[in-house]
Formats: sequence, C-alpha cells, structure tokens
Amino acid sequence: MNLDRATWRKSSHSQGENTACVEVAFGAAAVAIRDSKDPTTGALVLPAPAWTCFRRSVRR
Repeated sequence: MNLDRATWRKSSHSQGENTACVEVAFGAAAVAIRDSKDPTTGALVLPAPAWTCFRRSVRR
C-alpha cells in the first residue's frame, strides 16, 4: 500500500485537543492506521479482512 498517495480520514471519535486521534486510509487490499497528532511516526497496515474483524470487535 502506497501511503504517500493515501487519503487519510480522521475518526469521528477523535475530537477536541490532546485526545487520542486516529486516522485511517483505505486501499484495495489493506487499511492503514496512524496517529493523526504525529503522522510521521508511521502507520500500522492491516489486510482488509483483519480491519473488518477489528471493526466488528470494537463496534458499539
């Protein structure tokens, strides 16, 4: 997944200042996750099925 051309979306749960801010970028076969407060630290890239499993586990 080429993160240089990724379109990042900030989580709707990341609001206010000094809070845990998470961004995601979706690719064809993978999803990248990073800290929006410090995007230069890199990203965790998951296969799309792993992202789906993660989302189901944290859904309210």
